[in-house]
Amino acid sequence: MLRWLVFTIFYILITLYGFQAIRTLTKNTWIYYVFIAIGVIIAGNLIFQFAFGAGGRVLSPSKSYAFGFILTFLFFNVVLIFFLFGEDIVRSFIAIYSKFFTSKESLYMPSRRKFVSGVAVGIAAIPFAAMLYGMYKGKYNYKVIKHTLHFDDLPEAFDGYRITHISDIHSGSFDNRPEVERAVNMVKQQNSDVILFTGDLVNNKSSELLPWMDLFSELKAEDGVFSVLGNHDYGDYIDWDSTSEKEQNLEELKQLQKDLGYDLLLNENRFIERDGQRIAILGCENWGKGGFKKSGDLNKAAEGVRPDDFKILMTHDPSHWDEVVINDDYHYHLTLSGHTHGMQFGIEIPGWIKWSPIKYRYKHWAGVYKEKGQYINVNRGFGYLGYPGRVGIWPEITVIELKKGPNNRMA
Repeated sequence: MLRWLVFTIFYILITLYGFQAIRTLTKNTWIYYVFIAIGVIIAGNLIFQFAFGAGGRVLSPSKSYAFGFILTFLFFNVVLIFFLFGEDIVRSFIAIYSKFFTSKESLYMPSRRKFVSGVAVGIAAIPFAAMLYGMYKGKYNYKVIKHTLHFDDLPEAFDGYRITHISDIHSGSFDNRPEVERAVNMVKQQNSDVILFTGDLVNNKSSELLPWMDLFSELKAEDGVFSVLGNHDYGDYIDWDSTSEKEQNLEELKQLQKDLGYDLLLNENRFIERDGQRIAILGCENWGKGGFKKSGDLNKAAEGVRPDDFKILMTHDPSHWDEVVINDDYHYHLTLSGHTHGMQFGIEIPGWIKWSPIKYRYKHWAGVYKEKGQYINVNRGFGYLGYPGRVGIWPEITVIELKKGPNNRMA
């Protein structure tokens, strides 16, 4: 209960401060009532969903929307506060100056306060509308992103080989089957040689996948569909009645992936052969920097793989590449990861800007990077988690074409 008390106090203070901008702009009391009512309803719904709703801490669509609406409302008020607090500071300095250096009693100008409030509301409305759009449309604004990567030592039989990389499905968050069907069809239309999925099939429980089994079982490729586990697949973020129940949930998820037709790699590898040549597909369990689960074992995953084999590694968290993979004695030509979601919020204009707050947590957070002659692609995610939307960082289906040759350029 303490956390709800702290949250309530914080929320009330933020809302009341933001409310000052509304009061400055208009004297219409009905607008005051609407603003306050919206604040009360949004906060009440969040508390009800998480404190009294079914499923405890399990993130259902209704809980995600409760979180999304309060995040949007808070963001709106925080922008207002940024402007109003700045104006308060300026006004304080002017008051001090007036008191000690002029004969005027006050330099308070209501018209200036009203102007600042108007500017603040106008600017705050932009992210407010964007976040509402992100919940309504943005989370299903799927993009196919294509890269061509060149390797001198790619076996000739795999020149032109196409990989579809998807990640972070988070099936427990979906609330619009037609849109998810459209996205699955987009994956199928790529007609890639192989599909590689890099973890987080569910939010917490294997049962979240059941309504979507028939749909995701449609994903097929000539050389198969390979998958690994992500941090959310282990069920670490909810309370279980017993350890055995949690373990059973993980085993059920593993079996469901087999039922889908996916080859789940648990610190294992497979070889794909063509015309007497081969490439290795390796899959690690989750390994994440900081407090994330570290079940990934790169050495175990590489057992039976030769140093001169062309290697494609699937590992959910890109920090694994930073901390372990890139410095390994083996040369991992291409690593595929996800996990970051690009924070589901940011600004991307190809060729101009790529920014998200997540960049301050993860060095490699979206797209293709190259270091020490090795590539990593960090997929922005197929689904969403927490905030039930996306703003500027759209859900992604990556298609990577491998080319033999010296021109290591992305297309």
